Amino acid sequence: MITVLRNGTYRALFFAQVIALVGTGLLTVALGLLAFEIAGDAAGSVLGTALTIKMVAYVGVAPLVAALVDRLPKKAVLVGADAVRLAIAFTLPFVQDTWQIYVLVFVLQSASATFTPAFQSLIPSVLPDPQQYTRALALSRLAYDLDSILSPVIAAALLAVISYNNLFVGTAVGFAASATLVLIARLPAHVPDASTGTFWERLPTGLRVFARTPSLRFLMAANVVVAAGTAIVLVNSVVYTKGALRTSGGGHGVRPPAARSMRRR
Repeated sequence: MITVLRNGTYRALFFAQVIALVGTGLLTVALGLLAFEIAGDAAGSVLGTALTIKMVAYVGVAPLVAALVDRLPKKAVLVGADAVRLAIAFTLPFVQDTWQIYVLVFVLQSASATFTPAFQSLIPSVLPDPQQYTRALALSRLAYDLDSILSPVIAAALLAVISYNNLFVGTAVGFAASATLVLIARLPAHVPDASTGTFWERLPTGLRVFARTPSLRFLMAANVVVAAGTAIVLVNSVVYTKGALRTSGGGHGVRPPAARSMRRR
């Protein structure tokens, strides 16, 4: 599978994806701790709402953005998405209310919904051989799965020595590194889509393909079942560890003014 990394362009894009995934994983952990600072024992509700917005944005925005940026230069799209995510990562530590978290999470996930389809659409042009293309997709999927394990471990190690607010800095560094790798990658020349369909004709194409493919519908149902159990653990872990176990959670950083003002309210 890793033989596809011999291709310099795909290697740069793949590691850009991996670094961005790690940054997103750190942000998820930091977001849970930030929710507890702002909402206390109600952090589960805040984090659950934020993660719901995150997935609704991803599912709802991805088809729209994929059709919208299909004919734009992919390098500009990828770098632009990373730039938006970097700005959001720097902004999150300064939020003063829960609604601000929801808005920023929506914008950040919309940028992620832009990055992922653009990245995946580049693979066939970088690796036109069907076997290489299949291996590249498998490696990309493996990166997503491993990130769900490795990112929390990395976050836990960092929280032993730094404040959780600094995880947002790590997230920003990850998005900056991802954008840099995309910039230095030699992407294939942009070839405009030869299709003559309008934006509104191309928009529902992916949804129609999904609805007509039984294996994809089964995969969605299986993912829903797995996600239901995972969501309970993900949302309640911060409240349990910081509320029930009374852990300090993330170094000796000073509680941000926003959190103190929220608690006074």
